[in-house]
Amino acid sequence: MSKPKVATTSLAGCFGCHMSLLDIDDRILQLIELVDFDKSPIDDIKEFTGRCAIGLIEGGCCNEENVRVLQDFRQHCDILIAFGDCATMGGIPAMRNNIPLSECYDEAYRNGVTVYNPSGQVPDDPDIPLLLDKVYPAHAVVKIDYFLPGCPPSADALWAVLTALLTDQPVELPYELLKYD
Repeated sequence: MSKPKVATTSLAGCFGCHMSLLDIDDRILQLIELVDFDKSPIDDIKEFTGRCAIGLIEGGCCNEENVRVLQDFRQHCDILIAFGDCATMGGIPAMRNNIPLSECYDEAYRNGVTVYNPSGQVPDDPDIPLLLDKVYPAHAVVKIDYFLPGCPPSADALWAVLTALLTDQPVELPYELLKYD
């Protein structure tokens, strides 16, 4: 019997949530007994190879590519989990939401203290994804089934959610797994 597949991605975030996933330490060996990783930086598979039981989404959406990837995950995954503050609320990348996009471009490409750009040209290569008007949490773009807060969420919280879902148990996250004090 084939094992369920898990896919992961990092959108507009810092990759800290994936590091937290790796922090499950030797339990990763138990996880490998339960699942096969599909599209994920963990195994470097770039495209979905089939239907996935669980998709883990790290980061919010700040550009068109993030939206496309997130929609692709929703299409290929039975359950989507937004994990980490960037995926659940926009996180640090969403700090730009109070600044007009034109000012962001000016700072990055025209007037920043380290910028040398005599032409004042903003890059417009078709290979560079267009920025969205603001950074959106994952649930503003697609339906998300579970939310796991934290910056990053603890390895123990990730382990609890994954093992519960993979063994058809209720997801229970006691205070001790979600406290940040």
